[in-house]
Amino acid sequence: MKLTEKETARYNRQILLDEIGEDGQLRLKQARVLIVGVGGLGSPIALYLTSAGVGTLGLIDDDTVSESNLQRQVLYSEPEIGLSKAEQAGKRLQALNSQVHIETYSERLTADNAEAIIGRYDLVVDGCDNFATRYLINDTCVRMGKVYIYGAIRAFDGQVSVFNYQGGPDYRRLFPDEEEMYAMPHPPKGVLGVTPGLIGCAEANEALKIIVGYGEVLSGKLWQIDLKTMETFTILI
Repeated sequence: MKLTEKETARYNRQILLDEIGEDGQLRLKQARVLIVGVGGLGSPIALYLTSAGVGTLGLIDDDTVSESNLQRQVLYSEPEIGLSKAEQAGKRLQALNSQVHIETYSERLTADNAEAIIGRYDLVVDGCDNFATRYLINDTCVRMGKVYIYGAIRAFDGQVSVFNYQGGPDYRRLFPDEEEMYAMPHPPKGVLGVTPGLIGCAEANEALKIIVGYGEVLSGKLWQIDLKTMETFTILI
């Protein structure tokens, strides 16, 4: 497989980077990435991976667009209120980059379908908002040898890590007691719109690093940021 002249021209600015080049762009073209949840986190993840030229992008989300989503879920617009997020996101991303193959699933990721869906992709990027789905993603990725890029937000804070990468720790190393996590009170729903934007971009960045093979991957580390102070912290897992 080679890059076409059109692809070489389109991705010229990142091909010029020594860390990427034509070989890295070809790896992106051959990559298959699944995004679980195309809301606040999934929107920037999907936009930047599509723009970067990831060859096949899967989107799974059973929700529909609501008016309150528009403050932070930048894939959507007012005429799409009430419509399927996965389907509308697919249309928007296909319009952004017709060279990328978009696969949409207007359903929830469950124990019944997780292996069949995740098995079609090289890595999974977390755009969800609940512990049950994260444990499901993690455990399925561990069984199938897939990389799991994790991101989570609350109000002005966010965090990112990479699990099951080259023998590194998985999500259960960070949160070992599943029942304790389910018992935690739900956090307030308030969130600054740019919080998922920034964290989603960080997740997309980890995906690009893993696919192309440059930089230092956040495996065995949890990166955190407080947007009120712009302080960042990295802890070892």
